Amino acid sequence: MIVGIHHIAISVEDIDKAVKFYTNAFGFQSVQQENLDNDLQANRVIGMDAIKARMVMLQAPNAFIELWQYAHPEPEDRRSRPCDYGYPHIALQIDDMEAELSRLRTHGMTFVGDAVCGEQASAIYGYDPFGNIIELYEIKTAALPHLAPRARFER
Repeated sequence: MIVGIHHIAISVEDIDKAVKFYTNAFGFQSVQQENLDNDLQANRVIGMDAIKARMVMLQAPNAFIELWQYAHPEPEDRRSRPCDYGYPHIALQIDDMEAELSRLRTHGMTFVGDAVCGEQASAIYGYDPFGNIIELYEIKTAALPHLAPRARFER
């Protein structure tokens, strides 16, 4: 039985910079750190041989973000456009679009344009300092059960 989403993994080239960004910009909290150097159990879980990587698990309001920086095997940059196959973005629910756009720009995020604002929701795609796509999604109405506003995660 599926009980929910646990985490989303993001590979980055500088994990220290990524931890600083995700904790300062979004208020996520570091709850686990691992340095893996050919750890046999990790190799089996991931399905690769001789991995060498650092991992930091960050707690978000209702899930976790798992940051990875691999030294071996050497990563390839396969970030894509939002329309390509795979996991092209993560969406973070927010409660004040204009304030968040302004605040996140000070942390190095860039955005594809102005937020698209509707009666029930507003949204915009942006990029973290590493080029990963992050959607900001503001729900304005509780008219539909799956769109009910969530409690604000305090930073």
